[in-house]
Amino acid sequence: MTNGFFSKNANDEQLKVQRRDFIKIGLAGVVGAMVPLVGARSVLAANNNSTWKIAFRHAHTGESFSGVYRVGDKYLPEAFERLNYVLRDFRTEEVFPMDPHVIDILSIIHRKTGSNVPFQALSGYRSPKTNAMLGKKTRGVASNSFHMYGQAIDVRIPEFSTRKLRNAAKSLEAGGVGYYPRSNFVHVDTGSVRTWIS
Repeated sequence: MTNGFFSKNANDEQLKVQRRDFIKIGLAGVVGAMVPLVGARSVLAANNNSTWKIAFRHAHTGESFSGVYRVGDKYLPEAFERLNYVLRDFRTEEVFPMDPHVIDILSIIHRKTGSNVPFQALSGYRSPKTNAMLGKKTRGVASNSFHMYGQAIDVRIPEFSTRKLRNAAKSLEAGGVGYYPRSNFVHVDTGSVRTWIS
């Protein structure tokens, strides 16, 4: 059965998200986006051929990605080539490898919401220059932001409560979750487990 861009089948139902699931993923680091995880246990250990999908549209450029980016514990380089481009620093046009685990986090959050609507991405990679500029103009921009390492994404789901999106992200206990109710977005990153409101 298909539900929007996520297919609902027995494999998907095995995706019970708990903190230990993320420990099983392992740390691939920034370079991990281009290579499969070696020796890491799959979150879907029962079926190493399970497909992982993500769909989002960039709010500033209108560019999008929708499709499979991971099969079992193998990340697909072709998918990350497009993901990295769409999530580039659109202000400087710099492309940087996104941490595959931040994409995993988003994929699982989307499944938990039950929404059929793709994410709207506001910010993926940010160059140090862009981050410094935003830090001078906007409250809540960290000087050493995870965005500068491809480890963070700011998202919303149109017509879906940002509070509920934040709650779904927090329930994973898989990294940082920032809630920006005035700007109507949620920040997720692959840093230590922590939450904040700005």
